[in-house]
Amino acid sequence: MVSLIIIVNRQPTCVYHFPKTLHFQQQQQQQQQQQQGFKEAEENTSFYPHKAAMVSHTTWLRYLARRFEYSLALSYKSYEHGKITNREVGDNFWKTFFQGKLTFLHWNKGEEMAPTIAAEGGTLLVRKLPAADPQRVYVGDVVVMKDPEKSDNYLVRRLAAIEGYEMVSKDEKDEPFVLEKDQCWVLADNDKLKPKEAKDSRLFGPVSMDDIIGRVLYCLRTAVDHGPIQNSQFSMQKDLPVLEVELDVDEMAKNHKA
Repeated sequence: MVSLIIIVNRQPTCVYHFPKTLHFQQQQQQQQQQQQGFKEAEENTSFYPHKAAMVSHTTWLRYLARRFEYSLALSYKSYEHGKITNREVGDNFWKTFFQGKLTFLHWNKGEEMAPTIAAEGGTLLVRKLPAADPQRVYVGDVVVMKDPEKSDNYLVRRLAAIEGYEMVSKDEKDEPFVLEKDQCWVLADNDKLKPKEAKDSRLFGPVSMDDIIGRVLYCLRTAVDHGPIQNSQFSMQKDLPVLEVELDVDEMAKNHKA
């Protein structure tokens, strides 16, 4: 059995053992500094945002702020990649802001993410990410990413480490290495699976942050078994207004394949 310690700035922050998954240590001090102004009640575990009366004005304002951030980032990304001209940035921004959603539905099946997502499958509500970087996605988040081995396939895994983390093995045969810029390490939640079965970074190594397309917010396993996904504390508070406004359990049930 191989064990790795993830180190940031030479200070160990968490330890995980192969083939077991990562045991996350909450970075509460850092998160508390970042989450000022996001003190939504934690008792709201069931949301029906399609009923507008149940969404507060404060939530709507925060939701619109998330739409603004997404539209701005996506428009800038399109401009940076040469897809639109500088004259088209404004039109692209407002079009994105007023049309569409910040989320999409994704079906996932397999034992890799059990018990977070049932092996029998689950319909996931996924928040779109205009770009995956340390400012938008965090260690502990459950993400949807492109399969490194099959470009037309997608995987759901938990983000275990990002750029700057030093991976140190307790096996002397393994050389330590540092995750380079835009690299990340992902793991399956099911600690009963072997690395080859889990199909995560223990098998294919570090992956590019660019392969991450979204963060999973909610999972519907059955009509009576559904709820929010446990992500990093900061992400959950950032995503809360999006979840309250865009979550529609009835729609998810209609699209459920089980």
